[in-house]
Amino acid sequence: MPIIVDVDVMLARRKMAVGTLAERVGITPANLAVLKNGRAKAVRFTTLDALCQVLDCQPGDLLRWVPDEDAGGVETAVKADDRPGSSG
Repeated sequence: MPIIVDVDVMLARRKMAVGTLAERVGITPANLAVLKNGRAKAVRFTTLDALCQVLDCQPGDLLRWVPDEDAGGVETAVKADDRPGSSG
């Protein structure tokens, strides 16, 4: 999956335990583990908001995109020339 979840990085920076974060965010430790281990298929904005509030960070500190090596040359929906700010 090309979206990487870096919750463990922020936990280490904040010196916070997984159980503490789960309790403060209001989700189960099992659901936090699914997110943390990259097995989540989706993240609710309310959960992302709570994570950012508790960890005092931005969404970009928790989520990052990397190109999918297994895409097999499939083009993305937005070509580089169609992106805002490109000189095309």
